Amino acid sequence: MMQHAGFCRSLGRRFIHAESRGFVLLFALGMTAGLHAAPPDSEAPRPSATAKRLVGSTPIVPADSKMPRLPIDQEIGSKDFTVGLSFRADDPFTTDLGDLVSLWDSASRNGFTLGLRNNTGCTSSQSNWRQLQFGLDAGTEPTWREEGRPGSALLGFALCVHRGHLYVATCEPGKDDAGKVYRYEGPGRWKDLGRLDGANSVTSLASFDGHLYAGTGKYRLRGSALAESENTTVGGRIYRLSKEDRWEPAGQLGSTEAVGGLVNYGGRLYATSLYPPAGFFRYEGGDKWTSLPTPGGKRVVALGVHGGALYASSYDGGRVYRFDGSNWADLGLAGEDNTQTYSFATYLGRLQVGTWPSGKVYRLDSGDRWADAGRLGQEHEVMGMLVHNGAFYAGSLPKAEVYRWDEAGGEGRWSLLKQLDTTPDVKYRRAWTMATYRGRMFVTTLPSGKIWSMQAGACVTDDGELGPGWHDLVAQRNGGRLRLFVDGRLSAESEPNAGAISLTTRGRELVVGNGPRGAFPGQVRDVWFELPKP
Repeated sequence: MMQHAGFCRSLGRRFIHAESRGFVLLFALGMTAGLHAAPPDSEAPRPSATAKRLVGSTPIVPADSKMPRLPIDQEIGSKDFTVGLSFRADDPFTTDLGDLVSLWDSASRNGFTLGLRNNTGCTSSQSNWRQLQFGLDAGTEPTWREEGRPGSALLGFALCVHRGHLYVATCEPGKDDAGKVYRYEGPGRWKDLGRLDGANSVTSLASFDGHLYAGTGKYRLRGSALAESENTTVGGRIYRLSKEDRWEPAGQLGSTEAVGGLVNYGGRLYATSLYPPAGFFRYEGGDKWTSLPTPGGKRVVALGVHGGALYASSYDGGRVYRFDGSNWADLGLAGEDNTQTYSFATYLGRLQVGTWPSGKVYRLDSGDRWADAGRLGQEHEVMGMLVHNGAFYAGSLPKAEVYRWDEAGGEGRWSLLKQLDTTPDVKYRRAWTMATYRGRMFVTTLPSGKIWSMQAGACVTDDGELGPGWHDLVAQRNGGRLRLFVDGRLSAESEPNAGAISLTTRGRELVVGNGPRGAFPGQVRDVWFELPKP
């Protein structure tokens, strides 16, 4: 188990959220009742006189500058190391946030990465938003853990990490059931946060303006070759979770039957319709939504933020559309034989999209051209996709398999890791959506309704949304333990020896402001790296 302490930044206070031996502890820093003094090593390390300085006190923009690279002339192996910097990520929520520092070889999955994560367009989920991730690997094979089935879930429709917690939205199609949202409380334990409007599904989740938002829907189970739900209540409503875990109405999306996607783009919350009629909406506050045009009257469903624009998948032809805040552009078919596009991810700075029925991932290259990035085995649909701890993962239909993109041998291919749903006597099984939480990658399934998590290498995450402005960050491996320090204080750490992985680094370069996710669009300064003397 990875222990985790993630800062939740709100109302000017910081909170530590930790899991230990299956229970959760939540307390506020600065409150004295029942607290002990912080241990001496909870203060952020500082560079010694021998630390390598890569960027000075003058801020630079990695995306616009030729960033310094530090050749590594030794094998780090399992030695301690520390990297520190100050950074500012005040982008107006229009791009992926990339990597801050990396020493990473994609072909061998060897080294470490440090970045600030936005995971949008993971089917109907905005899974992660402005959350720090520090991890390392040396080509290890992942391990999996079953995380249980929330309630009577047939499907975990959406995942979202918000203020230090992981939430899942479910489809529960029984006549007397309804879709709900659950909060993760440790392996196999999910807290029921109650019904919203009584529809059979909560279809979408997003963190926006300090609140968790949820969209509802009547999911048509025949789309997964299952018997239709006896619950005929339609959805299309948006709710907001209060501090008291109560659902507050936040509007109805016209005649929408089911919400297709939610995302924060440009500091505004947008939503789509899963089924006809096509719908695209912008939140105006309270319970007010503005209906906006869709491209040519076509449905837009999954919403991904990348490179200054909002990208939308479509179930009305295998196309992708780009929205600049005012107008739509048609980027054409992602594969001539595809009729639907499902999900987005950013990998190596390029937008990736999942498709049906080819089961392939397509990459958006320069000139807005779609390049074939390979098929997931013999699968027919690419569902949730995520870059986690330096590697690119995707889920599939009809076998609910999870694949990893491997670049060994100079040619990339998708490697099968695990089939997550083995329900017998069904046509379709889905690995639907994904999120990174407490250093693990979580995946939902249909029709078993079970949730799984995966550990690949070692990883720690600060699961609170990082606010704007300058932040001081230190990432460290110390005695086999990975640690993150934010603004001078310990923010997250792994269990002892979790990070005792031997890294092969001689002849490689440490890169500032870039990595397997892509370039960091903000500013950095005071970047340093420290290794023990050889």
